[in-house]
Amino acid sequence: MQKATIYDIAAELKITPSTVSRALSDHPRISGRTKRAVREVADRLNYRQNSVAAALRSGKTNMLGVVVPTTDRSFFSSVIRNIEQVAVASGYNVMITQSNDEEELERSNIDALLKARVDGIIASIAKWSNDYSHFQQLADSGVPLVLFDRVAELNRTSIVRIDDYRGAYEATAHLIEQGCRRIAHFAGQQKLDIYQKRLEGYQAALREHGLPTDPSLVHYSNVKLEDGRSGIKQLMQLPDPPDAIFAASDYTAIGAMQELKANGKRIPEDVAIVGFMNETFTSFVEPGLTSVDQLSENMGKLAASTVLEQISSSRTFAPRKVILTPKLIVRGSSQKSQISTNGQKSISGSSVGE
Repeated sequence: MQKATIYDIAAELKITPSTVSRALSDHPRISGRTKRAVREVADRLNYRQNSVAAALRSGKTNMLGVVVPTTDRSFFSSVIRNIEQVAVASGYNVMITQSNDEEELERSNIDALLKARVDGIIASIAKWSNDYSHFQQLADSGVPLVLFDRVAELNRTSIVRIDDYRGAYEATAHLIEQGCRRIAHFAGQQKLDIYQKRLEGYQAALREHGLPTDPSLVHYSNVKLEDGRSGIKQLMQLPDPPDAIFAASDYTAIGAMQELKANGKRIPEDVAIVGFMNETFTSFVEPGLTSVDQLSENMGKLAASTVLEQISSSRTFAPRKVILTPKLIVRGSSQKSQISTNGQKSISGSSVGE
């Protein structure tokens, strides 16, 4: 069967094709009666509007592009879900791509989104990206761009992130409050700003509580599960092994926890552990993993609302930097001493139930 066209609708209603086009686009000069008649015939003929042609005429596709390092982590899945929630409520669809943490694929994703004529892009930078010029070119060309979580300071680009420094500081301070004195840190790749801030927050908490910053207690890795296992093996062979771990990722924290358990170590009695991200599985392991919540829901919603605002007011919009206050979710893996809490502790110190 041939697809119905605006000419078929126009012929049946004895009006011009241009009138049909305007009616379908809800043009204010077309009467409500004509719009209803056009839509009724369009539905009966199973007419489907050519979205590409409509986009070329209006200059808008009502489509947002999203670039994430991976979709198999609950943090990024949650961010995407909340981006979609805000986008759909505003009449937008979302096109999702993943870079697998590779710069070349990230650039390819950006090209694909531009070819699809998306109205704006929300992205989190790939771990192995060394050059952010493809993002700067986007912003310079006028494409609304919001970076979240893994960000870079670029011109004409909005940022939505948490205060990684503060989250790391409070996580480390919490371990010190539990009586820990040899606190190791599983650090991520320092080329990424988030891991730099987490290392700095960890070091600052040690200094301000009168504890030395021992380079032998900092283990750099790709913050994956296997890195936690191999890293804790090395750390426990030190003449004075750690009595606590602050990991820049929940995955390394869980890897370390598995290895410690396999070697008969008690958690948190022998080694207390805190992670970062608050992935879904952190509340299911035994003991539950204390972790810094990255506020994925808020981050996704704010990233979407920011890019939509920029799309609607591109000439007057001023790029903004949104920094969210993270929450330390206290669970059994770090509670060496009994503290009064019902499971969740905000960075400000107020207690909120999970």
